[in-house]
Amino acid sequence: MADIVDSKTRSRMMSGIRGKNTKPEILVRKALHAKGYRFRLHDKKLPGKPDIVLPKYKTVIFVHGCFWHKHDCKHFKWPKTRPEFWRDKIVGNTERDKKHIEELQKLGWNIKVIWECEIKDKSYEKRLSI
Repeated sequence: MADIVDSKTRSRMMSGIRGKNTKPEILVRKALHAKGYRFRLHDKKLPGKPDIVLPKYKTVIFVHGCFWHKHDCKHFKWPKTRPEFWRDKIVGNTERDKKHIEELQKLGWNIKVIWECEIKDKSYEKRLSI
């Protein structure tokens, strides 16, 4: 199936996708703050620069997009165009995620991963108790 937009438009759309301060990440931060948790953002000293760091609880939270981090849910589908590029990109992301989680565990951190689809159905809120 061909793309529904031309390559220039698709390029512009993809370049607008952010890595930090995404809408799902902000929703999780608001929920944490409402529960009284205080946190730091994107700590460069930690492996993988976790989205949210709760130093008091030695806990980090990653907020992952289902597409970019290959979540096994209805929101992830392999792209039909440029399959080699996307397979390398997405598999690379998941391998990097595993490596960062292992490094953080070795340093004694608790890790939580919240998926974009959990935010859409609000099922993540139950898991925010640290």
